[in-house]
Amino acid sequence: MMIERNNRKCRVGIVINDKNDKTRKVSIKRVFRHPLYGKIICENKKFTVHDEYNVSHMGDIVKIMESRSFSRTKKWILIRVLK
Repeated sequence: MMIERNNRKCRVGIVINDKNDKTRKVSIKRVFRHPLYGKIICENKKFTVHDEYNVSHMGDIVKIMESRSFSRTKKWILIRVLK
């Protein structure tokens, strides 16, 4: 696949939708403590990811990297399938 370049953001998430050609929806879960109140907060974000060769499928754990815009919402690219 692609090599990592510069200081681009990288994330690890789970593929939740693989119905479109060359496009995947990846959900990234983040758990953190609220800075003032101390409550533990779980946050899910969904990213639209460009998958050039359609190698990932639903349920796969993937690594994604920030990239140029492929469309209005697609600004991330698939680096590799981890599991």
